[in-house]
Amino acid sequence: MSSYTTKQGDMWDTIALSQYGTISVVDKLMMANTQHIGTYIFPAGVVLDIPALDTDEIEESNLPPWKVVT
Repeated sequence: MSSYTTKQGDMWDTIALSQYGTISVVDKLMMANTQHIGTYIFPAGVVLDIPALDTDEIEESNLPPWKVVT
């Protein structure tokens, strides 16, 4: 597991995109940082845990799980 220190204005989806290359894992990022689950826009200086993910956990779609139509 690595960490990421937020910049002013960071949001969950932009962090996921910068760290994993996709926003499809936003839910996993949020579950690794439940103490910040109520934060929508981050201030600078918040240290988040960035969990290591297997490649099969990263979907090809750039849609977050709540926007995927099945």
